[in-house]
Amino acid sequence: MAKITFIDLFAGIGGFHLAFHHCGAKCVFASEWDEFARRTYEYNFSKIEPTLFNKGRFAGDITKIDAKDIPDFDILTGGFPCQPFSQAGLKKGFNETRGTLFFDIARILKEKQPKAFFIENVRGLLNHNNGETFATIKRIIEELGYSFFYKIVFASDFGVPQHRPRLFMVGFKNKNIDFKFPEPKKLKMTMSDVFGGHVDRKIGYTLRVGGRHSDINDRRNWDTYLVDGKIRRLTPKEGLKMQGFPDTFAFPVSEVQAMKQLGNSVAVPAIEAVADEIIKILKAEE
Repeated sequence: MAKITFIDLFAGIGGFHLAFHHCGAKCVFASEWDEFARRTYEYNFSKIEPTLFNKGRFAGDITKIDAKDIPDFDILTGGFPCQPFSQAGLKKGFNETRGTLFFDIARILKEKQPKAFFIENVRGLLNHNNGETFATIKRIIEELGYSFFYKIVFASDFGVPQHRPRLFMVGFKNKNIDFKFPEPKKLKMTMSDVFGGHVDRKIGYTLRVGGRHSDINDRRNWDTYLVDGKIRRLTPKEGLKMQGFPDTFAFPVSEVQAMKQLGNSVAVPAIEAVADEIIKILKAEE
């Protein structure tokens, strides 16, 4: 049986890639515009999927890529940035999302007609603009001929010690598929395991991009903990564990960039649990 293939859009440092790779799928195209994230991605995945890094398969700005030039694939994946949808809810169909990066997901789905998609965003997307933004996304995907399932999923429900609530959206070309999101699993590690010393909170703060080095008692603090009675700050080493990346994952960039990349990333075990369900369904279909 041929391997299930996927594309990795808005790839960041490759959380989706790692999750789908663990499930036995092959990445045939990826896109990431940030030069530092690209460095980290290539550094870690050139060994896993060397063919991805030639013939333009590791693209930069997705808005400049013609969908026809993307190799055929089974599943579209990506955590797309949610810029404000200025015209959301105007019922202009496919055209109303022009100017947002969701438009690129829609045009690729329209052109390539893959069997499935799995996209994610922040929890706030569900209620953005009184729910109109989300309703627009759902309607446009359905207009393109896909089913649409969604759920708020917590990283801590899949083994890693941060809440990290995210909106997961999954759909299939075959609308008869009744998709169920995986059931929560037990916590596999606590913040004490992450730091290798006693931390009073089992589950840590959600990793973020900005606002590092706030005081431990500051309400904005997310990277400072009391470990064995001493104040310690998160480093990329702890951040990787909290996001479910392997210890072998490396950052060929500064610590500031590494922490930013981790804050922007997905929790790999949560993505992997859903990826596994999608792949099982597609294999059963074959």
